[in-house]
Amino acid sequence: MVNTLKFREGDFLQIDDGAIFEVKGSLHPPKRVIALIRYMSDPKGDRKFHGRSYRKVYSIDERYKILKKIYPQFLIYDDVFNEYMPEVKHSSIIHSYIPVKELSGLRKKPQLDYIQEKTVVFTEILRREANITWKDIGITGSISVGLYTDASDIDVIVYGVENCLRVRNAMQNLLKSGQKISRYEIEGLKSLYQFRVKDTIMPFEEFVKHESRKSLQGMFDGKDVYIRCIKDWDEIEENYGEIMYKPEGYAKIRAKIIDDSESIFTPCIYKVKDVELIEGKMLNKLREIASFRGRFCEQAKNGETVIAQGKIERVIAPKEDHFRILLGSRPTDFMIATTSKSS
Repeated sequence: MVNTLKFREGDFLQIDDGAIFEVKGSLHPPKRVIALIRYMSDPKGDRKFHGRSYRKVYSIDERYKILKKIYPQFLIYDDVFNEYMPEVKHSSIIHSYIPVKELSGLRKKPQLDYIQEKTVVFTEILRREANITWKDIGITGSISVGLYTDASDIDVIVYGVENCLRVRNAMQNLLKSGQKISRYEIEGLKSLYQFRVKDTIMPFEEFVKHESRKSLQGMFDGKDVYIRCIKDWDEIEENYGEIMYKPEGYAKIRAKIIDDSESIFTPCIYKVKDVELIEGKMLNKLREIASFRGRFCEQAKNGETVIAQGKIERVIAPKEDHFRILLGSRPTDFMIATTSKSS
């Protein structure tokens, strides 16, 4: 069992049989971590690490199927979320991959391969342009766990609200200059769409409209780069169990975005008003759209009208209950802006 038992979004965990799980969120039950399988041992896998072959598990559906078949002990009914959740027991964890530590280790290596070098150079540019420290930035994804391929993305994670805002501004400036980092061109968007549409169904035209204006992603010297923004520990106001979540069905709504200040973070949250039901069960006090998936970050802006479809949850809080739509658990979940603002 590892010594560090406080985990958050972007961390990876290796369990006793070698499988590697991806931590979701920053709120976890005692002695367990909410995490989904990401890499599993497979003799036919295309990724190799310490003499063992692995394959990456992509879709949410497949990840849950593997949990049900191979790791049913990690599907636990959680009274806080009122459903079965993927929760890895602390006693099963043998190693953790912490983004800041993994980037620090990479920077200290005497020799780097092509992907590693690109990662170090990109994070140095981003850190310098945003004027943040090395303790506030790390690497996640396949590069952090050593299971990358030549086609792997550079996945960066940034901690702290102020640091994240600095990074967003730096990326906006870098994308405008187009010298080091560029927005996706149509061919890049096609490739990205082919990957995403398997797990999130959306018309290509809408996909292009939304992805083209995002500032926490792009191309760096031929490599896809993605940046995930996470609040730091002292900025998370909620403790596990203080708020309860109860599934209340599935719905499609139209609403107006009134607060997008949490849209760059994981989880991302959009406050809404003027909610109209299109399909499903109508619920009063539906106040927000949220997601733990990075693909829904920067999806809409203040003043825009959106159509969203996803799981309805009752948020049972100490002061007052309200409802939200949670995006990302089904391929049919989506959010599109029907009236959009330019970036």
